[in-house]
Amino acid sequence: MTPRYRSKTLATWLAVLGGAFGLQRFYLFGMRDARAWLQPAPSLLGLWGVWRMRALGQDDQLAWLLIPLLGVMLSIGMLSAIVIGLTPDLRWDERYNPGHSPRSTGWAPVLGAIAALMLGGGVLMGTIAFAGQRFFEWQSARSVAADAATVRASSG
Repeated sequence: MTPRYRSKTLATWLAVLGGAFGLQRFYLFGMRDARAWLQPAPSLLGLWGVWRMRALGQDDQLAWLLIPLLGVMLSIGMLSAIVIGLTPDLRWDERYNPGHSPRSTGWAPVLGAIAALMLGGGVLMGTIAFAGQRFFEWQSARSVAADAATVRASSG
């Protein structure tokens, strides 16, 4: 029995649209893929961090830790889309479609890789900026608290 055909175009766009949740891995390797099951949990935690920041404000330190997790997972999904979309057709068919006649995919996977590059680059830069800003704000708050403690100790 010949295994089912796996479309490079569909895999690319699944990675663009749901790569943070491992949709492309479920499509390519099935529901028993352990690596695919590792992706939804951190992505959902990151979404919970976004919800916490919207609900509780910018001072929620748990959200500070969770939101970059979402950014990393989105970046991983976009990287996966780029790798899938730019894989040569012959190599794709050798790996995922043995026993099927080779097919040319055209421009759709390449356009998916371009979209993933733009989205992934923006998400990654935003994640680094957000995490860096929160880290330096936390350092600044610690410094102010230490200075206040020093002033209280010296005046008392």
